[in-house]
Amino acid sequence: MKLKIAAAAVLATAIITNGAIAKTLEDVLKEKGVITEEDYKEVTRVKPIDYKLGKGFTFTTTDEKFQLSLGGRFQLRYTFADTDKGQDFSKWEPKQVKFYLNGYAYTRDLTYGLQGNFAKGNTPQILDDAWLNFRLIDEAQLKAGQFKVPFARQELISDANQQFVDRSIVVDAFKPGRDIGAQLAGKIAKGIFYYNLGVYGGLGQSVVRATNDNLFAARVVVNPLGDVAYLESDLDNSKKPLVSIGANYFRNTLKRQTSGTTTSFEGAASNYAGSNGWLGSTAGRNFITAADNQKVDVDSYGADAVFKWLGISLQGEYLLGQAENQTTDKLLRAHGFYAQTGYTIIPGKLEAAFRYSWLDPNRDVTNDLKVETIGVLSYYFDKHNLKVQADVGNIHTQTSARPTDEKQYRVQAQITF
Repeated sequence: MKLKIAAAAVLATAIITNGAIAKTLEDVLKEKGVITEEDYKEVTRVKPIDYKLGKGFTFTTTDEKFQLSLGGRFQLRYTFADTDKGQDFSKWEPKQVKFYLNGYAYTRDLTYGLQGNFAKGNTPQILDDAWLNFRLIDEAQLKAGQFKVPFARQELISDANQQFVDRSIVVDAFKPGRDIGAQLAGKIAKGIFYYNLGVYGGLGQSVVRATNDNLFAARVVVNPLGDVAYLESDLDNSKKPLVSIGANYFRNTLKRQTSGTTTSFEGAASNYAGSNGWLGSTAGRNFITAADNQKVDVDSYGADAVFKWLGISLQGEYLLGQAENQTTDKLLRAHGFYAQTGYTIIPGKLEAAFRYSWLDPNRDVTNDLKVETIGVLSYYFDKHNLKVQADVGNIHTQTSARPTDEKQYRVQAQITF
């Protein structure tokens, strides 16, 4: 009874002096010496309901066998484009409207994730992720469902944690994106080494494939000076240098499909085979001109590197792809790279960054290069959880007629909760 009276008195004092309960009751009781450090740890070991910015609301059962986190992310973007070909335009758009839930069930080793992007409207691609992951040990984890194929570091970094308003045009041209499949992955020596080995349907996000053709992917990463998170920018103003070096590969087989007079690949839901991908370009569509069901074998390779120290960040990737027509043995080859650097002018708050991207969608053809130069200024209210970014860029496209330039000005606000 005395403990209850003391607790009530302490709580009343906190309400009167602060006007609101800024701290939990357990925190106040510990500060006043009503409960010991051991009591505090025992009471706070499990919180049925908790919230952390960027992690969402977390619900945990008292026996700690089940946990569920709910959260979301909004990105609102304004774009003005000054083009050489066509009309200039101004556009407002909700670029990302994502909600997610993740957690574990029965054991902390069995985790799950589900994410939808409602900015994509009423389409099958509204479902981003739906997966289960079972951890045998840190070095061996099995994952199955829909998630990103482990290829291209910048693609594997969440939209929420990008240094620029959007990814490089090179990554967008080569990435397979999300797919349905399974992988074996592991974390070795506390993050010094990572690996991913996976097999996927091969037709992209939310597209089921019922053939003997599959996409095979592999990725390895070495962090010689310690684990490096998949976050762009050095908002933590790292006191020691951080270095990450990665390499990845995937192989897939796609076939030609025709709708009326339009020719494309069945893997159009995979980014690299879509309208903006190197294989989905004009050269790619003309790569197979025979009857339907003609197939091509696609091999893609990539290497990436990251350096962070004292607010300085450097990141770059080189990506290349090759497609071989199974009937004619004709080859289509593409490659490209990007390099970006940033510096936090005000540590953890204000950052300036610059990126250069170079893309050749067909190495056997001249006057088809695409080059992107872009600079960005970002203000972080709470790291990547709450930020505003403004960038100015130019996309230079070579053509046989004459080169074109598209200047774009973008402002984007993001909140993650």
